[in-house]
Amino acid sequence: MVPKEIDALLPKKNSLRLQKEDTEQSLEANQQSTGRKILDLAIPAGAALLIDPLMTLADTAFVGRFADSPVELAGMGSAVPILTFSFYLFNFLCTATTPLVASRRAAGKPKDAAAVGAQALTLSLVLGATLTITLLSLKQTLLIVMGTGITGELANKYALAFLSVRALAAPAVLCIEASTGVLRGYLDTRTPIVILIVANLLNLALDIVLIAFAGLGPMGAAIATTTAEWVSALLFLGVLSGTIPSASSSVEAVEIRPSLSIPTWQEVRPLIVASASVFFRAVVLQVSLSGAAAMAARSVSDEAAVAVAAHQIGIQLWILCSFFCDSLAAASQGLVADALGRKDPDGVREVSKTVFAYSLCLGLFLGLLLQAGEATGLLFEIFTDDNSIQGALHKILPLIVIAQPLNAMVFAADGVLQGASEFTFQAKAMALSGLTALSTFAWLEMGNADVATLVHVWTALIALQSMRGLTSLWKVAQKDGPINIFG
Repeated sequence: MVPKEIDALLPKKNSLRLQKEDTEQSLEANQQSTGRKILDLAIPAGAALLIDPLMTLADTAFVGRFADSPVELAGMGSAVPILTFSFYLFNFLCTATTPLVASRRAAGKPKDAAAVGAQALTLSLVLGATLTITLLSLKQTLLIVMGTGITGELANKYALAFLSVRALAAPAVLCIEASTGVLRGYLDTRTPIVILIVANLLNLALDIVLIAFAGLGPMGAAIATTTAEWVSALLFLGVLSGTIPSASSSVEAVEIRPSLSIPTWQEVRPLIVASASVFFRAVVLQVSLSGAAAMAARSVSDEAAVAVAAHQIGIQLWILCSFFCDSLAAASQGLVADALGRKDPDGVREVSKTVFAYSLCLGLFLGLLLQAGEATGLLFEIFTDDNSIQGALHKILPLIVIAQPLNAMVFAADGVLQGASEFTFQAKAMALSGLTALSTFAWLEMGNADVATLVHVWTALIALQSMRGLTSLWKVAQKDGPINIFG
């Protein structure tokens, strides 16, 4: 009887084994599918994100190579942080818009999704015009705060010219932010890259003409970038209005235009509340970055102009690498919001885990790439042949290299939490991180007088990122939170 009973159980045992294999294969296929979705969104998003800092990087390289002295690059180094600060403050037009559009679209509310997009476009143009007026009115005061009184009168002249022209691009830059947020909400990351490739090529052509041949220096760089950004904004508006076709055939057609009517508070409340939290967070981050540039100008150990020039190159490399990492964050932002809109917690966790794994690999790769550039001297030769600037840059490059894996994980966490609309938490965490960076810098300045201030500035920036990472890790692992990454 026993052999017969065993034979009777064999089909059931085989069935269970096959079910287990099917489940494992299904999970593996799902992971591959999630990874593919992330990369399909992240690669074009990353390319689009990189194109904007590449404009500034190209401007920096052209001015650095064709400048007669470090003063021209120092002037740009004082003006660029003001613009970066001002424009990044309004990054909420992209960050807050994406999950609001994506969640409404995924929940089957296309009209509500389009309404949020129209509100974001209108808000971007109004705020952009206001920002232009503010920057032009306060340009000299802002530059004095950034240390042009120390770097010299000639550096201040170059900074004023650069800032005056670039301020005119504010409405265009903010419109690009809002448009990108709307398109990401529809999981379209291909259209922005096509538009921004056109803009970047235009910027490069104008840099060659205005800087290399016309010798306009920082002024030429400003004209080139401002022109390219306005062309981009007009193309984005054309796509969203349906006048120009989207580059992503898989995305449903939309017709979204800036609205001239005044919406009710109930209609705009989600966008305004999310935007306010992201705005505060952006203020703290940009105060930290702009403060870093201002402290570099007050360096005791190095010449002020040399320190600012080296910091300008370093911060552009930092931003460039950060935009690589932000491509994965952009993908996770839309996919997490999409999964939450469909009420799929397993999908949220799967996207989050995959993004963190990819981000760690990317951060290690970027660190190795920068290390290779430092070891070969290529990074120094690209930006300047001035020995004093190269010497100052050599002191901070190891810190930039070490920070890359940390930066990658921080940006991944940002995207996941933004997809879950955890904007208020991120604002509080950024305040704590900014305080940590300030305390670190003050402590280093008091206790290590022999070390260059520029090194202390970059150590404090790493402290900022470390605290951002710790607070984000706590939130994504929270059991009663929207992510609960460990399930």
